[in-house]
Amino acid sequence: MVKVDKFISQSIEKIKKQISGPSIIALSGGVDSSVCAVLAHRAIGNLLFPIYIDTGLMRKGETQRIKEIFSDMNLQVVDARKRFLEALKGIEDPELKRKAVGETFIRVFEEEARLLNAEFLIQGTIYPDRIESEGGIKSHHNVGGLPSVVDFKAIVEPLEDLYKDEVREVARALGLPPEISERMPFPGPGLSVRIVGEVTEEKIEAVREANAIVEEELVESFRPWQTFAAIVGKGTGVKGDQRVHGWIVAVRAVGSRDGMTAEALELPWSVLKRIESRITSEIPSVARVVYDLSPKPPATIEFE
Repeated sequence: MVKVDKFISQSIEKIKKQISGPSIIALSGGVDSSVCAVLAHRAIGNLLFPIYIDTGLMRKGETQRIKEIFSDMNLQVVDARKRFLEALKGIEDPELKRKAVGETFIRVFEEEARLLNAEFLIQGTIYPDRIESEGGIKSHHNVGGLPSVVDFKAIVEPLEDLYKDEVREVARALGLPPEISERMPFPGPGLSVRIVGEVTEEKIEAVREANAIVEEELVESFRPWQTFAAIVGKGTGVKGDQRVHGWIVAVRAVGSRDGMTAEALELPWSVLKRIESRITSEIPSVARVVYDLSPKPPATIEFE
C-alpha cells in the first residue's frame, strides 16, 4: 500500500516541477480527479483552473453539486451537452463511443486552455485505467481514448501508479468529505457506456433516472464497490391494458478491491423487487428489469 503522507508531499513537489504556468484539470467530481485537483491546487494555487465539462452524460444532479463542492477554486463549468450527443450520433460500437468521447473531451479542454493561456493538462488517470487500455480490454477516455495529437505542452497524471483504494486513502488524508472519498467509480464516458447501442436523448434520460433509483436503494445499505443501471435493449411488456415495447434495464451491483476483478452482490429478493417496481413505475419507457450475476472476468463491470 502507498505511504500516504509521503505520496502527498512527493506528488506536490513533482507537480511543481512538471508545471511552469497556468494549467487546467479535468474535474469530474469523482475521487480520482478530486484528489488530483486538491494536490495540484496545493502545488500551484491560483495557476490551476479546474474544468468541469457537462457532457449531458452525467449522474442526476451532478453539475449543480460540483458547483457547490468546488466553489472555492477557479472552477470553470462548460456546457457541451449538444456537442457530445452529436459526436456519439449513430455510433453503436463501444470502443468507438469511448474514442468519440475522448476526442471530444480533449478538444473542449484544448479550447478552454487557449482561453486561459494554459499549456498543461492534469488528469486523474489511475493504474487500472492504464492496464486496461494498454492491455486492449477497453480504451479509457483519458488514456487509450485520447487522440494521437493533443495541443498541450504536457499531460500530468499524479495518480497513474495508484489503485482506487489507495486513491481513497489519499483523499481521506487530504480531508476531502466522504461524499467524495468514498464515492463509487463512474465511467469517464459517463452514461454513454451504460447504453448498449446508439446513444440518444431518450435513452440518456431513462438510464439517468434508473441509475439514481439504483444508487438510492443500494449505496447506503449494501456499500457496493459499484452499482448502476444500464439500458441493454428493448423488450415487450404490458403497462395498464396496453402492450408496450420498452427499454430493458439491467441492474449491476458488485464487490471488488481494485476493479480488476469483481463479484456480483447477493442482494435480497425483496430489494430487487423494490428496485424493479420503482424503475418500471417511475420511468414509463422501461418495460422490464433484470439483474446481472456475471463476475469480472469473464464480464467487465460496465456493460461497454
